[in-house]
Amino acid sequence: MSESLLELRNVSIRYRTGRGHVSAVEDVSLQVPTGASIGLVGESGSGKSTLALALMRLLPQNAEVTGEMIFAGENLVTKTESQLSKGWRWRKLAMVFQKSLAAMSPVHRIGQQMEDVLTIHEPHLTKPEREQRLHDVLTSVRLPNRVLRAYPFELSGGMMQRSMIALGLLCNPPFLIFDEATTALDVITQTQILKEIERLKAEYNLTTIVISHDVGVINAVTDTVAVLYAGQLMEVAPRETFFSNPQHPYSQALISSVPRLRGEKTRLAGIPGSLPDLTNPPQGCRFAPRCPHATEGCLAVTPPLVEVAPGHLVRCTDIPLREVVA
Repeated sequence: MSESLLELRNVSIRYRTGRGHVSAVEDVSLQVPTGASIGLVGESGSGKSTLALALMRLLPQNAEVTGEMIFAGENLVTKTESQLSKGWRWRKLAMVFQKSLAAMSPVHRIGQQMEDVLTIHEPHLTKPEREQRLHDVLTSVRLPNRVLRAYPFELSGGMMQRSMIALGLLCNPPFLIFDEATTALDVITQTQILKEIERLKAEYNLTTIVISHDVGVINAVTDTVAVLYAGQLMEVAPRETFFSNPQHPYSQALISSVPRLRGEKTRLAGIPGSLPDLTNPPQGCRFAPRCPHATEGCLAVTPPLVEVAPGHLVRCTDIPLREVVA
């Protein structure tokens, strides 16, 4: 495995609210090797987007981040806003935001908004150089130049998603986060976008984090799967291992909730209950109140994340302890 471009060390994120502190992410440690693609999967509200926004340092002011986020050898948590905006954000790590139809200003042309990004983050570029960069990045996501003259509401969902991907690639970052890149798209457009992501990863030599609540999307474009539930990592495994031999009951439930087009037909199984209130999270395993295999021990003690096979980590009291890693 190559050297890690990003390493999260015991990252926790809390929001201060009128109801108390919301523990949105708790003690997450994860390595993202250079050139890898990590899939973050879990239900809405599991902390996936919060973790991504923390990496970009775009969380609201009521958020508190502890731990370390080591990117290219430097801790992003200790960077000032000036340092991030001038040398890091968009140039070294960028993000394709969810809800592409609402992600850009509706009263400014797309080309103007993209050129503003280049003017701010790469001020040394001349006007012809900026125009060439815009042409090149649109070509890479297979959009015509006329998109630059369009307003966001004039484009389809698929074209806007490609525009957002182009915006993320504009400053040639080595690291790109895709946050629900296929949400609200029809299945044909979704397939096209997933193929574009795979192609662009190779073309731009990208290291990526792909966030989705859809395990099918994660299966299509990642090589490692990390499962988040109520702010905690429940399982981390190579993609092939995860889909052939998931160990955590939550992982098994996520996979069982997706229909299969091939193989033996099985009944779809939903996950009863809902995510816990993170202002007062349950003791013990956070998934225990919804887990069909939970015991009294699960409700009493928070299980550690343990390695059950090389590269395969699971947080569950039913898993034999091999090596405690967090």
